[in-house]
Amino acid sequence: MLVGQAPGKVESAGGRAFAGRAGNTLFRWLAQIGLDEETARRCIYIAAITRCYPGPSPSGRGDRVPSPTERANCATWLDDELRLMRPRVLIPVGRLAIERFLPRLPLEELIGCEHEIQHLGGTSVAIPLPHPSGASSWIHQGDHMTLLSRALAHLGARLGELGISNRGDVRSVA
Repeated sequence: MLVGQAPGKVESAGGRAFAGRAGNTLFRWLAQIGLDEETARRCIYIAAITRCYPGPSPSGRGDRVPSPTERANCATWLDDELRLMRPRVLIPVGRLAIERFLPRLPLEELIGCEHEIQHLGGTSVAIPLPHPSGASSWIHQGDHMTLLSRALAHLGARLGELGISNRGDVRSVA
């Protein structure tokens, strides 16, 4: 299960998660571990912290970050999805999603690592990814690309354990 922040303008208009520029980047990252977009969309349930496009950022760069009230209003949707999906692997994408499941720490301390977490659907291994938006500069600072590569390696291994192969095949796992 992958959890993003909120639908963007493109996603809101088209009804498909990660359909814009951030999605192009996200699926390019997943392709590095042999998971093409079609297979990812078929095998990974995609959810979000909020359900509605929050509008443009006042700065003009990217989308506005959903307010705490907006996040709280949508929290029960995500809670219900977690109960239903009971994901073994949880992929929070971007700070807002990461903070929903993990402690509020610098991203450098969270990305590139696996974290066992408890949520309403049980226990999952969380593998956080940075936000793939062009508005996020985190990925281009310091040694952050190495942390992303490490996170993707963990994700590839965990998806392999679930039977999602690099060829896009899915085998049944009990």
